[in-house]
Amino acid sequence: MRIPIHYGRGQIEVSIPRGTDVTIIRKPPMPIVARPGSAIESALDTPVGSPPLETLAATASSACIAICDITRPVPNHLFLRPLIQRLMASGVPASRITVLVATGLHRPNEGAELAALVGDRWVMDNVCVANHFARSDADHVLLGETETRGTVVRLDRRFVEADVRIATGLVEPHFMAGYSGGRKVIAPGLAHAETITTFHSARFMADPAATNCNMVGNPLHEEQLEIVRMLGGALAINTVIDESRNLSFVNFGEIVKSHDEAVSHARGFCEVGVPRRFTTVITSAAGYPLDKTYYQTIKGMVGATGILAPGGDLIIASECSEGMGSAEFVAAQQRLVQSGPEAFLAEILQKTHADIDEWQSQMQIGPMSAGQVYLYSDGLPATDHGKTGVTVVDSLDSAIHSSLSRHPQPSLAVIPEGPYVIPFHRPAVYS
Repeated sequence: MRIPIHYGRGQIEVSIPRGTDVTIIRKPPMPIVARPGSAIESALDTPVGSPPLETLAATASSACIAICDITRPVPNHLFLRPLIQRLMASGVPASRITVLVATGLHRPNEGAELAALVGDRWVMDNVCVANHFARSDADHVLLGETETRGTVVRLDRRFVEADVRIATGLVEPHFMAGYSGGRKVIAPGLAHAETITTFHSARFMADPAATNCNMVGNPLHEEQLEIVRMLGGALAINTVIDESRNLSFVNFGEIVKSHDEAVSHARGFCEVGVPRRFTTVITSAAGYPLDKTYYQTIKGMVGATGILAPGGDLIIASECSEGMGSAEFVAAQQRLVQSGPEAFLAEILQKTHADIDEWQSQMQIGPMSAGQVYLYSDGLPATDHGKTGVTVVDSLDSAIHSSLSRHPQPSLAVIPEGPYVIPFHRPAVYS
């Protein structure tokens, strides 16, 4: 049997030996929006928990629309132009409308990549499109500190000072914040480095509630909600897509209520219960654009860990066309590899602020502790293999065959879409 899984801009097939006990884990069939353009207009016409956009924009002289960076396959090409046209028709001049790429601490998106991210030349030609730079002090406004955990909150001035603030994004499982989109586009998306390194510190990440698909008691989610309140609120466009990247859901409205509604839709498809754990789990990093770096690849490992049998083998395929990721992440990985998971965790738990990108190395400790992790990548240079902290293999099929032969009673699960589907071990209940 050959099973395709997401890899780079396409798919790669894994070969499953005949007679293998295999379970393929993917989303159930999702409803697809037949006419996306009409769905966008309808969402803008019927906001969730908010007055109409035209009412809010009628007294506004500026607007800022936050979009996710290149690591998320958000259908910006569908909604940016109609959103901007409504703002302009309500009296907001094009010269005072900014589309702001919510990079967090990721690299900026520029040139052809920025044009591809926006997906509409009309938008590029008519309004300002710019990147957020988390390390630029002058670009941020200090809003104070969160009451519960004392996070210093600095946000991008262009978003804070806009009369109309709109966050846009994709609602999908997120291995720290429960679900992406909504409030997460603002923080960490538009936050200063000090804010990001505070609530991405080890004490936040080590909280068991800071995990995939959970927003109850999740410290990141709670901080993000408080940051939205400190900001004075915002609007949001939320999208959900299927495995083939077709639009399944879209809404618009007050950022918290509309995001909650989008999460409710996504939950029914992204969270998949399975009645057992598996000795071998094969997954992906969801393909392009998420699998451009090893940094993002860790999300696929974490998403699959919950169904891995103790001491099992987790095999992940990720193109890593841009290599490891940031220099800071590479430094964190080198510390993780050199000191080992326990010593690395003990060290970072002493800090109030994380080093940039070391939180991803911390998240890798979970899969490393659960079993053996294997990476297949034809884009990661051999000189970087030792920095991953996992075993890099040159053949998926060989890794699968070796894993199955190691376990006396092998069982195999395949998750073609990687971290966009989160399987949970839910034992069967017999009556």
